[in-house]
Amino acid sequence: MNKKIRIIILAVVFLFAFCFVRDFLIKSLIGTAASSITGAPTSVGGLSLSIIRQSVRISNFRMYNPKGFPKDILVDIPSIKVACNLGALMKGKIHLRQLELDIKEIGMAKNKDGRLNVDSLKIAEEKPAEKEKGKPAKQMAIQIDTVSLGMGRVVSKDYSVQGQPMVKVYDINLKKSYKDINSAQQLAALIVSEPLKAAGIQGLKVYGAAMLTGVAALPVVAAFTFAAKDYVQESFDITMDKAYEAGLKAIKTAGKVKKEDKAAGVISAEVGGAKVTFKLKKVSDKSTQVTISARKFGFPKADIASGIMYRLRAQLE
Repeated sequence: MNKKIRIIILAVVFLFAFCFVRDFLIKSLIGTAASSITGAPTSVGGLSLSIIRQSVRISNFRMYNPKGFPKDILVDIPSIKVACNLGALMKGKIHLRQLELDIKEIGMAKNKDGRLNVDSLKIAEEKPAEKEKGKPAKQMAIQIDTVSLGMGRVVSKDYSVQGQPMVKVYDINLKKSYKDINSAQQLAALIVSEPLKAAGIQGLKVYGAAMLTGVAALPVVAAFTFAAKDYVQESFDITMDKAYEAGLKAIKTAGKVKKEDKAAGVISAEVGGAKVTFKLKKVSDKSTQVTISARKFGFPKADIASGIMYRLRAQLE
């Protein structure tokens, strides 16, 4: 009986060790492949693989800025779900029936030299027609039937300005589906470029890379605008005094305060050439509603208002 128990325990330990090593190797492979394609460091938080269900779940996938930029997150994807065709591997092909990506944030940064991080990725700088000298390495064929892309927000940070970086936030909150992706480069270009397109950001070099890889032939979201909205609003579990002090600090970091009224919970300021109004409303003794509005030449600038809210939220975390 003791011998049988020892065999069972050893078998269980071996199974757990195998699963741990297998998942660790797959995580490392995904991170290495993503870095090789984009030229940016990546990390994978967690991974679970079900051979029976032919599915993979990846959590906390993050890509960071390439060399020459602040060490911020470029792509933050908390959840990735994959439905696989494992039988295709026997034929030397990666076949994904369904790929679901929930993008929390795309971080677009301009460094002090005026270069953009998204335009400094390998997928934006290299042309598919260009080949390295010598015999190119053969890549495994890839077929992704459907990609479902959830897009949260784009955070733009401009470090080329004097002082603190100018921060703008574009809250997209859209979901789109794409079909027939047939290369890792095409998928990478899709993940980076589509949220930027949806935010209405124009003139990026990475769009040209997306066009060359075939992404332009896929459904494209119309340019996202904040036509009738010039404000953002959020409630925090803090007192009005604390909210006012945090808001004042966030605005001073972003721009110039024009007028303060702590008793009324109102701050007037100028940020990025826009007129900004910061207002507080007491919800309870320990809860405060914050409303930030911004207009430039009479036009709504919700991206600037969201940028200030982004700084405020970062201070309160």
